Amino acid sequence: MSEISSTSDPKPPVEPGPPPTPFDHPLFLPILLLAGVLWFGYDGWINTDPEMVEHQDFNRYGFGVLVLLCGWFGYKGWNEWQEDRAAAAKASSPGENKPEGGTS
Repeated sequence: MSEISSTSDPKPPVEPGPPPTPFDHPLFLPILLLAGVLWFGYDGWINTDPEMVEHQDFNRYGFGVLVLLCGWFGYKGWNEWQEDRAAAAKASSPGENKPEGGTS
């Protein structure tokens, strides 16, 4: 009897997952935080409404906290986005699609 040999693929097939959404983008959270920074900054320093004066300290502290968070997550998100772009560019490089040993 002959043995059936199984060839093992170096990379098993990847099952497709759900399609990406805008919430999956690495810069989504920093953009939301930037919107909060603008909101707190306006209410803390620019708004002259007399009813908002009692909330001015809260808005100024919130502005400071969100500036720090926006900077931190913005830096991390930017690096992750650049890594994703580099990986996509490497995966779709034209040199990988050429057959080996073939004449072109």
